[in-house]
Order: sequence, then structure tokens, then C-alpha cells
Amino acid sequence: MTVQHYKTENRTLKKYIDGYYFMTKGDTKLPIRYLTFPTNFPIISTSQDSDVKFENEKIVVTPSKKIRIVTDLVIKYTKPFEVFYQEPVNEITIKFKPLGLNRFVANLSDYFTNGFYMDFQPFDDLNMEMQSIFNIAERHEQIERLENYWLSKLKDVELSRLEKIVYDLESEYSIAEISKKNNISKQYLNKIFFKNLGKTPSEYRKVHKFRKALMDFKNVNNLTELSYESLFYDQSHFIKEFKSLTDIKPSQFFKNIGTNKEVAWLFL
Repeated sequence: MTVQHYKTENRTLKKYIDGYYFMTKGDTKLPIRYLTFPTNFPIISTSQDSDVKFENEKIVVTPSKKIRIVTDLVIKYTKPFEVFYQEPVNEITIKFKPLGLNRFVANLSDYFTNGFYMDFQPFDDLNMEMQSIFNIAERHEQIERLENYWLSKLKDVELSRLEKIVYDLESEYSIAEISKKNNISKQYLNKIFFKNLGKTPSEYRKVHKFRKALMDFKNVNNLTELSYESLFYDQSHFIKEFKSLTDIKPSQFFKNIGTNKEVAWLFL
């Protein structure tokens, strides 16, 4: 199975969608297992001719004897989880930016009560359209069709206040300072943040720092420097927070995962 990453092409969609992963099953039928790690980016994955289940704390993808399309949403997870493909499949994954998916799905908060992984059918024609996209031979035509579809679902939603709060959370402002700046209580901040992003501000910031560390690692010389570059208090705090999100010490994590790639997976 090959995995290819593409950045969003449409100028409007670039504000809300970070990019796409196209998985192609190829000739091999060998199983694939990997760990994926927390992110603040909602992930929508569509698999072709597959059955997808969540069991024993892992996502299991198996070939289906029927011609079918399965679309799932992965969101708000704060621990690594395993993805197991009994054999490779064709799959298209869309990685939305924080608050990006809210621009397309009006009732997104309804999904937050279902855990971090769930069947996702926000539109009646989604799976039918994805089947058509799988049947297109040329990749650039697939991306164009995919982007035209999501453009047709774009809604005019007022999220500027939340966008400013997200921006502040990704800086060095404390949560108390962000509450005061927006004239709201910390309790109300937690409420509106969870309703729209499926995480508390503290959880979001923790995952953001972790993801920032992945990006910063290739430009620093050691973990102490990385700790400060990624907005942690010190190295011990960094190691503790990092391990709570990965179940792995940072030194072991960076030894096994190439951070110069678009995906941070640990193959098993």
C-alpha cells in the first residue's frame, strides 16, 4: 500500500482543509499495523470495498466481499491508537484544520458524544460521490472533484471569536488570560470550546504543543532546546506531557518516527 500526501489546491478550501492522503492498495496483500498519535485536526477517511470496525481499542479494516464505501470521522482523541489493515485498501483521507470542518457540518457537536471514532454521514450523497472519485484514474482529477464537492457544502458560519481564541491558545497566553481577554469565565470558555472542537482548551493546548514539537524537532539540537521551542516550561515537563500523549519517551519516539514526513505513524 502506498500513501501519497497532497496539499489543498483550492484557495478558499486552503483556509479550512490542510490536505489529503491517498492510499492505494497495490499488489501486496500483507497486513499493515501502525500507531497514530493525537492531533487537533479532524480526520475524515473513506475506504473502498472495506469493512471498518473499532474493537479492542483499535481500528480494524478488512476487505469486503461487497462493493461498498465506508466513511469515518476521527476526532478529539488524546491517546495513540492502533490502525490495523488485514490487507491494503484504497482510501482517501481529508485532514481539516481546527474549526475547518465546522464550516461544512452544522451539527458537528452531535458527533462529539460518540467517542473519538465514528461512522460519519453528514450528507446523503457523500459516499456516492466518494465512489465516483475512487473510479477516476487521474489523481489531479480526483482532487479537483473532491474539492468541488466540499466547496458545494461550504456554509457561511461566524467563527471569528473562536478563531481568535484558538490563535491565543497556540501562543503563550494562559487560559485565565484568554478568558479575561474575551470577557468570559473559564467555565464558559470550556463549554464553547468543547462544543466546537470536541476538546477542552487544556487538551487542545497539550496536543498543539506536542504537534509543534514534531515540527520543531528537525531544527533543534537536543530535547532541552526542543522543550523551550515548543512552549514547555522545562525538559522534565516536556517529557511528562509527551509521554502522556504517546506512551513513549521522546528519545524513543524520535528515533523510530521520521518527523520530516507529513504523517507521524509508528509501524508495528
